[in-house]
Amino acid sequence: METENHTMVTEFIILGLTEDPTLCTIFFVVFLGIYVATLLGNVSIIMLIHRSPQLHTPMYLFLSHLAFVDIGYSTSVTPIMIVGFLRERTTIPVAGCIAQLGSDVIFGTAECFLLAAMAYDRYVAICSPLLYSTHMSSRVCIILLAASYLGGCVNASSFTGCLLSLTFCGPNKINHFFCDFPPLVKLSCTHIYVAETSPAILAGSIIVITLFIIAISYLYILHSVLNMRSPEGRHKAFSTCTSHLSAVTLFYGTVTFVYVIPKSDYSSDHIKVVSVFYTVVIPMLNPLIYSLRNKEVKEATRKLMARRHCP
Repeated sequence: METENHTMVTEFIILGLTEDPTLCTIFFVVFLGIYVATLLGNVSIIMLIHRSPQLHTPMYLFLSHLAFVDIGYSTSVTPIMIVGFLRERTTIPVAGCIAQLGSDVIFGTAECFLLAAMAYDRYVAICSPLLYSTHMSSRVCIILLAASYLGGCVNASSFTGCLLSLTFCGPNKINHFFCDFPPLVKLSCTHIYVAETSPAILAGSIIVITLFIIAISYLYILHSVLNMRSPEGRHKAFSTCTSHLSAVTLFYGTVTFVYVIPKSDYSSDHIKVVSVFYTVVIPMLNPLIYSLRNKEVKEATRKLMARRHCP
């Protein structure tokens, strides 16, 4: 194809989830409610951890950063999607589209690393409790947090760098509700092999490495728990891990569906639905997962509310 006969694309059209006016109205209300709940839930978790001395531990430090990442993750996608339900056509400049993808990848990758760090924290707490203060010192926590955000920036630079090397001169309609990498690459009128493979290799490596860390951590945890003689000790150990395992299962399950399973097995509509779940719904669910079944969070909330009502 001769690119000389094409006009260079300056903006993309986001097709969104649906063009049906009735569904757009319903989706606007639903996703606006989800986004507000996401902001309130995650901000509440951050404030609760900050104001409760009993929650100033590595586990809750990681949880507060997970809440911050969830806010960024949802904010990079949801507002534009919500606005799209009110417009006949949603457009976004090429630079804005690349920036949206970059922020989405930064927060998504940071979440992978944070979930792995939280698994390691549970491993040390259960398998080596006497060495916990040494292995999970402030210095170690800072290193793990820095590595999480640095990994997100490195992975995002791989995606954005590849997109910046492409030329967009043909169709500009993205069959998605945000600027995701696969549909953007399909719209390029230049050679796309390198652009598809290099970010995929890096992102795939991050998913495999973090999942490996989580799996190994929980294998050791399972071994230690099964060797406990006290049923109460087993129950307490398992109860500290169930919330994290639930978050890991939801996040990695949906991400694997979208980015690992061959796309030919599913339609674009199926991929959109799953993408909505991991970019919009999961950031809302995480505060609920970590608060509803967590006795320490419930107790900290009760004490904080009691202090507020004290004269």
